[in-house]
Amino acid sequence: MFGGNNMQQMMKQVQKIQKEMETEQEKIEATDYIGSAPQDLVRATVAGDRSLKDLQIKPEIVDPDDVENLQDMIIIAVNEALKQVDDDTKQRLGKYTGQLGL
Repeated sequence: MFGGNNMQQMMKQVQKIQKEMETEQEKIEATDYIGSAPQDLVRATVAGDRSLKDLQIKPEIVDPDDVENLQDMIIIAVNEALKQVDDDTKQRLGKYTGQLGL
């Protein structure tokens, strides 16, 4: 049985990496990521599963004659929070791709 022991070791290593990745994914999903528009006029809180949890808008940004500005600020804040989720996911899980040969 040539290489059988090596195959068992490799499978154990893959299982260990998989378990570590699952743990990291759980940590990501339990983390809140906060994105904000300039001057914190709009703040968006996104969970690690990419769901919007909270949206705070400062009253001074609300101008009925300039709804487009408010919409832009919301988009900026939400996109910043989502980018933080992506960046953290890449940082936490990216280290495993090399170990798995991906």
